[in-house]
Amino acid sequence: MRFQDFIDGQKARKATPDLQLSKSLIGMSDNHIEVIKKLEIDEITASTIMTTYYEALREIVEAIAAKRGYKIYSHDALTYFLKELGKDAIADKFDRFRKIRNGINYYGKMIGQESAKSNTKEIENIIKELKQKFLSDINKQEKS
Repeated sequence: MRFQDFIDGQKARKATPDLQLSKSLIGMSDNHIEVIKKLEIDEITASTIMTTYYEALREIVEAIAAKRGYKIYSHDALTYFLKELGKDAIADKFDRFRKIRNGINYYGKMIGQESAKSNTKEIENIIKELKQKFLSDINKQEKS
């Protein structure tokens, strides 16, 4: 499967690059991380923290898409969008986190404290890498 397949299937579409949306999504992601860092990861909070970290990561990927002129309606499509950017390893991790989040949200699966700690650290590193690679110039472009 390719990202183009999601465009063809109307789960993503080409749009006008939207730097304001991109900037807003970055801010939402930053806020999610800031709030969730105030909680200690334990057996009770682990699943909530994990799903919120996934959302923060998803918002960053959507910010990149908005900046590049795409509107994406499917979490699966976001995986293939990352692959299209040449970020196959990150795409695979994103998909793994998506499945964990879906397990929590739709099937009531709990995630353990240690798993949540390692996954959230990994997500923080991915967010940092994606922001540096694809979003570091967002404020400069907006002023042009």
